[in-house]
Amino acid sequence: ARIIITTLQKFPVVEKIGVDLPDRRYAVIADEVMKLGMNHPMGPLALADLIGIDVCLDIMNVLHEGFGDSKYRPCPLLKSMVAAGRLGRKSGRGFYEYA
Repeated sequence: ARIIITTLQKFPVVEKIGVDLPDRRYAVIADEVMKLGMNHPMGPLALADLIGIDVCLDIMNVLHEGFGDSKYRPCPLLKSMVAAGRLGRKSGRGFYEYA
């Protein structure tokens, strides 16, 4: 869990995407880079949607409190997404939209 969460937390594109997700190309490009360049079966943003943005945020909070390490501090975007109800696949909207 620490590797996945740290990847999501430090992924540069996360800071470029706003809560309204004005340009979904950032998420698509970021995930494609990880799939094609790193041979991952799924990009970190699609994975976060699958896990649940709220679950990712909870994991970050537990790791940050437990280890006291700033690398686990939840990024503001994830807090905003959870507050806006963008929880990933289970809510139909996260970094991507689901029908």
